Amino acid sequence: MIPWLERDDPFPAVERALPTPNGLLAASADLTADRLLDAYGRGIFPWYGDDEPVLWWSPDPRMVLFTGEFKIARSLRKTIRKVVRCAAVEVRIDTAFDAVIRACAAPRPKQNGTWITPAVIQAYGELHRRGLAHSVEVWRGQTLLGGLYGVCLGRMFYGESMFSRATDASKIALAALVRLLQLEEVRVIDCQQNTRHLASFGAREIARRDFCSIVRAEAARDPVPWAKYARVNRSDLLSDY
Repeated sequence: MIPWLERDDPFPAVERALPTPNGLLAASADLTADRLLDAYGRGIFPWYGDDEPVLWWSPDPRMVLFTGEFKIARSLRKTIRKVVRCAAVEVRIDTAFDAVIRACAAPRPKQNGTWITPAVIQAYGELHRRGLAHSVEVWRGQTLLGGLYGVCLGRMFYGESMFSRATDASKIALAALVRLLQLEEVRVIDCQQNTRHLASFGAREIARRDFCSIVRAEAARDPVPWAKYARVNRSDLLSDY
């Protein structure tokens, strides 16, 4: 059994999360920007289906990507170098957050439904308007090729979702994000769940207690100055690859 949270109820301690399914901690009817901020500060995230209540998770172990351990394949490195030389393709930050999250919510092959519901889009959109959720985008002219979005508290980045409409577009966005975070001394990206795709970039699992310790320290640091990266071509973030 897991607790049902009314609007003003606090989250239980993450140590109370179920071992099976790994990390299920609580359920609620509401998903608000303030509830999300509280969750992220405690090492908790939402994940649920269209026909489910909001389910809150804190798995043990936790999948993370240390930005200093980021790995890219040789083929992707070649693609990135082509992008850097191509004036028609641009990397942009926070120019189309709503378009990115809606693209991430779109149906995908071999996937039934999406957890990015209208309530999720609204809540994360509010975090973006507060300057706490961000998108990294890859464009060709006025065409959005791919991107990703996530939440950044202090110097802690929580990755949420990515999409591609062109080969390697989301991977290019990830490479740009990692370089931006390296420049701003952000050490860790929360990846939430273990997938082979994330592992291929160097992501690995750590104990939940270690993850929560990192969150407490990094989220309390001065925030990343995202505005200095926004609304201009930042393909230069890829130049060191």
